[in-house]
Amino acid sequence: MSTPRITSPSNPRIKQARALGRRKERDAGGLCVVEGIFHVGEAVAAAEAGQAAVEYLLYAPDRLVSDFGRGLVARAVAAGIPVYETAADALAGVADKDNPQGILAVARPRRYRLDELDAARHPWPVALVAPQDPGNVGAILRTIDAVGASALLLLDGGVDALHPAAVRAAMGALFHKPVVNAAFDEFVAWARAGGYRLIATSARGRSDYRAAGYAPPLVLLLGSEREGLSAAQIAAADDLVRLPMHGRITSLNLAVAAGVLLYAIHDSLDAHGLLPT
Repeated sequence: MSTPRITSPSNPRIKQARALGRRKERDAGGLCVVEGIFHVGEAVAAAEAGQAAVEYLLYAPDRLVSDFGRGLVARAVAAGIPVYETAADALAGVADKDNPQGILAVARPRRYRLDELDAARHPWPVALVAPQDPGNVGAILRTIDAVGASALLLLDGGVDALHPAAVRAAMGALFHKPVVNAAFDEFVAWARAGGYRLIATSARGRSDYRAAGYAPPLVLLLGSEREGLSAAQIAAADDLVRLPMHGRITSLNLAVAAGVLLYAIHDSLDAHGLLPT
């Protein structure tokens, strides 16, 4: 199998992939860099299913030694995705992590709007207000996929789901679960119109998360790592739950807290025969 070869770090595709480390470039085109064999495999699978677009794939043959990796290149070619062989040093200049696996893709996940989500098809989204850590955003998206929740809503700014660290932490879920950016007020109006119950989290929550009642459609609402939820945002919630803290530490990492709550909601819905199918 012969593919075009790129050797110069100044090649336009290398330069574009490198530029996607900056948010304004990601926002402008809705593009992200996807690194690593597994992650690129998920992007290619989503492209094959019509759920995302892969603009092109770059690989370094001397670094890409696994049968799966080489098969992935062949799959991309068969799917009509432009594939370019590159020198390892040119690829390393784009990669965001140490010891890159010799393959990356520039992809465009599908963009969603709030009005494309409804309670019938998306009964259990998670909303984050102005998250600050892209690793948390990706990890929460991965957990959303793991428990069968519906979507990720990013409210009032914060980091983007296309950040390289978020893409890595999501482990491919970015290509299979809707991600929406919206203002908080727009989100509340959408939730009210759709009949969603807003379940917010706070150390001052009225209910232990294990004792709260969960029934779809619902939205799990979490504040930012630094600020949590404001008084006005808490006031918009229908229920306020807390995670009990038994030691000296007063809060959990955002992704850890989201994971605990999502599995608790999953188990409660399952126990009452309310788990969406």
